[in-house]
Amino acid sequence: MKVGVIAAAVLFAAVLLFAAVLWWYYRPTFERPRSTRVRVAAAADLRFALTEIVRRFESGHDVEVLTSYGSSGTFYAQLLNRAPFDLFLSADIEYPRQLSSRGLTLPDSEFTYAVGRLVVWVPAASRLDLARRGLATIGDPGVAHVAVANPEHAPYGRAAIAALRAAGVYEAAKPKLVYGENVEQALQYAQSGAADLGIIALSLAVAPPVKPQGRYVEVPPGAYPRIVQGGVILRSAADVESARALRTYLTSAEGRAVLEQYGFFMPEE
Repeated sequence: MKVGVIAAAVLFAAVLLFAAVLWWYYRPTFERPRSTRVRVAAAADLRFALTEIVRRFESGHDVEVLTSYGSSGTFYAQLLNRAPFDLFLSADIEYPRQLSSRGLTLPDSEFTYAVGRLVVWVPAASRLDLARRGLATIGDPGVAHVAVANPEHAPYGRAAIAALRAAGVYEAAKPKLVYGENVEQALQYAQSGAADLGIIALSLAVAPPVKPQGRYVEVPPGAYPRIVQGGVILRSAADVESARALRTYLTSAEGRAVLEQYGFFMPEE
């Protein structure tokens, strides 16, 4: 009888411990809702850097940041049709400028936050001699598919095509190109083996979840137009002050430090 009581007590204690562990692990779920929200349409190359910036921003502000990632050109088309976002972070400053020219943004809210860089990326197990050949690797007989972002609406895709032309390998690469909806999807093609290599954003290649998975070489910055990235607050923003607070943090010394950590350069560099 005593053995049964002891076993029951041990089981009960184990259940309590398990419940405590669950509560500790999932405790952010039970925190009170934040008082305001900012809805952000962000370029796909910001996936990892902005996630870190948002985490730090939310720790010091009573604001919830809801972020959607995708192609800057696709977001631009959506915002022309009044998509419900408060802040637009584009991989091409021209998209925010065009929105401003159409009266869809708050006056004087346009800003630049970074300059992006291109790299050629292959999985770690690839036998391609990327370090020696760079973009010329595309001409290797073992390369059947090359992933890039769709140049019709993705700034990194346009930059990739320009780099291929500058290197004199565009004609060889053209039949091998596979297009991702955005630069992050181009990386996913190369990660999955759907492409042998990808021309992607440096900010994705150096991100902790991605870096151990592959190797990369930078594309010389002079081989493609400067990727000046910028943002703007939409005229339809539900909470303008919170959107301004996030913009201020993104361009602060702390925000810039995170961007630089993820391979972005600053506009003045």
